[in-house]
Amino acid sequence: MAGNKSYTIVEYFGGDDGYRCGYCKNAIGNFSHGMWSHTMTVQDYQDLIDRGWRRSGKYVYKPIMNKTCCPQYTIRCHALKFQPSKSHKKILKKMSKFISGGELPTEQNDGEPMDSVCEEEGPREPSKVCPAEVKCAAITDIQKEVAECPTITEVQKEVVDAAPASSETSREDSVSAPDGRTTATAPKPGVGADPSRPPCRKAKDLRKERRLQKEQMRHADGVSSIPTPTQTNQPKTLEDFISESLPDNSSHCLEFRRFLCDSPLEAEHSPDGPEVGYGSFHQQYWLDGRIVAVGVIDILPTCVSSVYLYYHPDFASLSLGSYSALREIAFTRQLQKQSPKLSYYYLGFYIHSCPKMRYKGQYRPSDLLCPETYVWVPIERCLPHLENSRYARFNQDPDAGDARALKDVGRALVLYRRAVMPYAAYSRKRKGSSDEAEVQQYGGLVGQDCAERILLYRA
Repeated sequence: MAGNKSYTIVEYFGGDDGYRCGYCKNAIGNFSHGMWSHTMTVQDYQDLIDRGWRRSGKYVYKPIMNKTCCPQYTIRCHALKFQPSKSHKKILKKMSKFISGGELPTEQNDGEPMDSVCEEEGPREPSKVCPAEVKCAAITDIQKEVAECPTITEVQKEVVDAAPASSETSREDSVSAPDGRTTATAPKPGVGADPSRPPCRKAKDLRKERRLQKEQMRHADGVSSIPTPTQTNQPKTLEDFISESLPDNSSHCLEFRRFLCDSPLEAEHSPDGPEVGYGSFHQQYWLDGRIVAVGVIDILPTCVSSVYLYYHPDFASLSLGSYSALREIAFTRQLQKQSPKLSYYYLGFYIHSCPKMRYKGQYRPSDLLCPETYVWVPIERCLPHLENSRYARFNQDPDAGDARALKDVGRALVLYRRAVMPYAAYSRKRKGSSDEAEVQQYGGLVGQDCAERILLYRA
């Protein structure tokens, strides 16, 4: 992409052992393949996440979908077509109310669901590699304020989000008490509705009646009732809601700052890419000069991939996970104007077997990655299969297979004694080498294209 000679260098760990699952708490039910990434190009990582891989720091892992207790399906949102749901609008309005009014929501908040921490997924440290063999790109570190803020809670791995829409919409109606607290409306004792008052009417009906009254007044004044383009009711965009959530002359000031951060991904720039370039970034959320949250994102050739979020626990009632996800979708749309092919927002993994982790399916339209053919399938077509089985093949063409399957393990590149060579040459040098099965497995997981570009470190 950038015309350089950068290589991705990884060590493969396999995936034979089971580890504790952070979702269902199964002690040994979590199975995944793992690699340690010393350095990685953004194109290679784009290709890997499009085959079900995911990074947590420098550790890159791929769940063994038909074996692990809680299958994790890669999910992406079509950022350009995204429309906020009711629960998303509620979160943006909640932020607007806080920024303008100055008071945090006081209702009880169960906390936002979060993805399982990955530290128990497998080996997390690489073999000792000679520094001369691995030259990682120099990446600007984030400002030291983040590291020096001990009160920030880290929500590991990918985007965190608000509770499922059902829990948002199923709450009972509430009213504000004089002291600002939100309390449930209690029914008054009595025999029923007051016969001296008109019957209760739905707000929707009242709005409709008011519109009709306005139309009648317009007719009486001789004004045409045919709506002009500016009068036509158009649905608000995500950007409209976000701008409304940051009103002028407000009690608080919420600012956003973005910095390159340290990661295995090499920072790159391309003539047809976004102005900020590709790589890993910290998105800092500053409230009145105080850092309250940090989102970590990877900007890749065709997507913005959310990695994880840090947030201050004092502001958990603002649903910062959801708010940051909506901001990141808006950011993706902004980048797409500079780089047309960058049009997706990756939310990490969708885990249908864990009800609290189904919230990612609220970001529509979205697709899930078929774990066998690695094609994208609309989530609406996937959900019926997941209702019947934890593991499912989404591509319903029985003849379809992996278009990028490994065909020739001998062409896989390895790094051996500071020299880059195809595996066929390496195996000749290492007469009697017994690692062909491992390299074959690795190549099948990353695919032929990646196997021919990524350097597999061999000691």
